[in-house]
Amino acid sequence: MSDRIIDSATRSAQVAEYLPLVQRIAQRLLVRLPPSVDLGDLVQAGLMGLLDALEQKEGSANDAAFQSYAAIRIRGAMLDELREQDWLPRRARQREQKIAKGMARLEQRLGRAVSEEELAEDLGWTLKEYQEALRDGGGQLLYLEDLSSDNESFVAQHLRDDGEDLPEILSAQHFQRDLEHAIARLPERERLVMALYYQEDLTLREIGKVLDLTESRVSQILRQAVLRLRSSLIDWREEA
Repeated sequence: MSDRIIDSATRSAQVAEYLPLVQRIAQRLLVRLPPSVDLGDLVQAGLMGLLDALEQKEGSANDAAFQSYAAIRIRGAMLDELREQDWLPRRARQREQKIAKGMARLEQRLGRAVSEEELAEDLGWTLKEYQEALRDGGGQLLYLEDLSSDNESFVAQHLRDDGEDLPEILSAQHFQRDLEHAIARLPERERLVMALYYQEDLTLREIGKVLDLTESRVSQILRQAVLRLRSSLIDWREEA
């Protein structure tokens, strides 16, 4: 038996050993993505990340350090696949941008956080249409650790306009302080949902049970909070 065949057999055994890790990461991402995203596609992308990790490993692949490294590569490969798919429809992106800009304009005029009803009326939508727009964009809501890659932060991932680069804003001296202030100004329920999701690591379903809300409604509230922060970012950029 040649070394090449032995290496192939060893690699197959390693892939089989870490396949459950790939599947766990894929399932964790999938519950926060639209129904159009296929679990099998995530697993296939994750396997490519695992193979890359195995190519780089030194010594035994059984240690905890390698598993942590492999998880990063696996998750990164899945996120790359999601970005390539561009699974949020253009119409949903356009409506989100309209909401964010409308929210910034209305809150600047009123000097306070606006309600869903006020914003829907200002946009010329019914409340149902507004909440549907939030629902359609809710698939962008992923855990902070899952969205971040390399040096990209929550802000770069969640708050930028489609295709926009924010290096100057992210490095500005007062940006972090202003963002913290914007979070503090969120309506209480939105601030609570964000804390439960990003800090307490609860799923949308778990948050719904805590607050006696449907999972869909929690997703809408969380998306609205993100868009409200985006509107604050728009104000910040105009003032910078």
